[in-house]
Amino acid sequence: MKPFSTLVNLTLCICLFSNCVNSSSQKNPAITEGDSLNVGKNTIAPAKLPVTGADQVSEYLDYLKGKKIGILVNQTSIIGKAPIVDSLVALGVNIVMIFGPEHGFRGTASNGDKVSDSVDPKTGIPAISLYGKQKKPSKEQMAGIDLMIFDIQDVGARFYTYINTLGHVMEACAENNKEMLILDRPNPNGFLVDGPILEDHLRSGIGMYKIPIAHGLTIAEFAQMINGEGWLPNKMQCKLKIVKVANYNHKTPYTLPVMPSPNLNTQQSVMLYPHICMFEGTIVSQGRGTYMPFTVLGAPLLKGKFDFVFTPKSIKGMSETPLHMNEDCYGIDLRKYDISKLQKSEKLHLNWIIEMYRAYPDKAKFFDMSQSKQMGSFDKLAGTENLKKQIIAGASEEEIRKSWEPGLGDYKDMRKKYLLY
Repeated sequence: MKPFSTLVNLTLCICLFSNCVNSSSQKNPAITEGDSLNVGKNTIAPAKLPVTGADQVSEYLDYLKGKKIGILVNQTSIIGKAPIVDSLVALGVNIVMIFGPEHGFRGTASNGDKVSDSVDPKTGIPAISLYGKQKKPSKEQMAGIDLMIFDIQDVGARFYTYINTLGHVMEACAENNKEMLILDRPNPNGFLVDGPILEDHLRSGIGMYKIPIAHGLTIAEFAQMINGEGWLPNKMQCKLKIVKVANYNHKTPYTLPVMPSPNLNTQQSVMLYPHICMFEGTIVSQGRGTYMPFTVLGAPLLKGKFDFVFTPKSIKGMSETPLHMNEDCYGIDLRKYDISKLQKSEKLHLNWIIEMYRAYPDKAKFFDMSQSKQMGSFDKLAGTENLKKQIIAGASEEEIRKSWEPGLGDYKDMRKKYLLY
């Protein structure tokens, strides 16, 4: 084992090799109780790119010294260009257990696939799946660690399941009096706070919290909200430490260096996801079964209504049995849609789903999930029963938006308490 001072020097070498931007983070104090860390405002030029919490290695490496570490990560958990687990192990950090969310630790499982526990072949560390029957680390697993690290890229939507995993692991930490260190990452849709607030009776695996469809928070901010609003069982509190993103605010454009899941495989899909994931509760394909998921929309019965066509196929690791497999789907191509329009409006784009419903010839089947196992519950995705009723009734976008108040406005006020940027 190398002396820890040598490891710190190795850290800086790794950062340089991996193009980390960490020059000014040396000025920050060591982590202390309740601290949130960031590069000092006076030392960062406004034009510089955001620096993730993970990339600021020198800010947290000392804190890991002598501890048995559990780490919740996936393929987005990188330092520079290298997986964080591999980098920290190389620096002598004692990682004793790896936990993985939906899609698995290496991010290769298809949506909804069961991921089994295993041993990471590269490091020999046990890898525990938290997607399936086991939602959180067990008491026995928590007993074997001193500190839990959370480092996963989120995309800012209620139905993206990583915020649920965050809550489950916070619960396990609180129950077992363990601390969680969050290495924060930018929310690429951090400018977007919009949608109906989840109704209690529609809570599910794709919606656990009373938030809008687009929550406008980073993972660390969301963790603070979970604590602050008493959302853990019995209002338990998870002890948190946060390494903030440097040089970032919620309007800062951020292109993900690693795609967060198999069907969010382009920056365009990441930016469109909050707006079109609700189509998973309709007969309209969102492009699963193609290499352009969440950037195209279509269905066979829309032939003659739209010219654009695509054909879903079985693609291992992405979607093996997609909706409308081997059928031509006619609809809308959003691969070149100007995302800046969404950023300027700071609103969910509802006209696509309104337009598709109005164009669909068999409206009774548009939301009927009994037609395919690949269709989900529209009400659970939307978080409300009203939106489906409003679309069927022909309500305008303005009328729909009015119905989201006062809940959305109240959420925006509450959100301000937890903002770090």
